[in-house]
Amino acid sequence: MSEIEIRPARREEFDAVGEVTVEAYRVEGFFEVDAAYEAKLRDAAGRAEHAELLVAVDPGGEVLGSVAIVQPGSELAEISRPGELEFRMLAVAEAARGRGIGESLTQAVLDRGRELGVDRVVMSSLDVMRKAHRLYERMGFRRLPERDWHPHPGVNLIAYEYGF
Repeated sequence: MSEIEIRPARREEFDAVGEVTVEAYRVEGFFEVDAAYEAKLRDAAGRAEHAELLVAVDPGGEVLGSVAIVQPGSELAEISRPGELEFRMLAVAEAARGRGIGESLTQAVLDRGRELGVDRVVMSSLDVMRKAHRLYERMGFRRLPERDWHPHPGVNLIAYEYGF
């Protein structure tokens, strides 16, 4: 993983971030759940306006993954409350999977939470994203079932927390 850099996304990378994000969700079949969500996933520029957008890039600058770090009360916040940090739309390019990029991006979120002095990091995940759930649980996240929610019929989001 030493060849992968995690850093803030640059404006010229927004299109690539959008494509990687859409690809990651499409590969797992998640657009069958909510096809309208694709436009939001593709809109990395919009995410960057309302969140800290991080990327994982290889030495050549290719975007391999991304994540949005969201403050409570911001336009992209879903379940965070004061004293918490939230992350959304964690994605890793299909060709880059299995290299620890998702874990590195998640760790960068936790590191940012520590820097900001928040009490915990929270996030929502589609109930069918089982691979992601295993990663979060291995990293020390715990289920937060009282914040599970359903934004649309048939879309079940389950919540997780990481306490400091």
